[in-house]
Amino acid sequence: MGISGSLVGAKISEAVFHVLSAAKAIDSNIQTDLIDLKEEEVELFHGPSLAYYDQHTWDIVNRITTADFIVFATPIYQASISGALKNLLDFMPQDAFKGKVTGIVTVGGSGKHFLVGEYQLKPILSYLKGIVPTNTVFIHNKSFTEEGDLEDEQAERRLHKLAEEMIALQKGLK
Repeated sequence: MGISGSLVGAKISEAVFHVLSAAKAIDSNIQTDLIDLKEEEVELFHGPSLAYYDQHTWDIVNRITTADFIVFATPIYQASISGALKNLLDFMPQDAFKGKVTGIVTVGGSGKHFLVGEYQLKPILSYLKGIVPTNTVFIHNKSFTEEGDLEDEQAERRLHKLAEEMIALQKGLK
């Protein structure tokens, strides 16, 4: 499962697509799914249990919590993960990712943002009991064309390495 945590552009979904494609190339039995938040209408979380939200939001949360392993990708805005991704994560039950590998990909306009995944997203995924690989991937905005295509071979190799590690970890759990 890949989660593209951006409401605009193509860079984030492109990065997730590369991880999912790499996973499929490594093991052709893997079935992939992509949730692109710019194409999904997830309600704004306001506190009550999931039962109080619409069916579509419920379905999105169910798709995520039933996935075997998940890669989360987010743009970095104001030195933080996107609000859309944080909103989605607020819906997750405390043990949502127990026994699941949860990878991290971040995209930002400054090299200074490379630790946002480590310092913000990793603690959230760990709290939700996710197993976070040692490899997290930061990609600079300059690695993409204006259309949002990834054109940085080094970044592609790092995304492939993330897929390899996620698959190895998940297989080790089984």
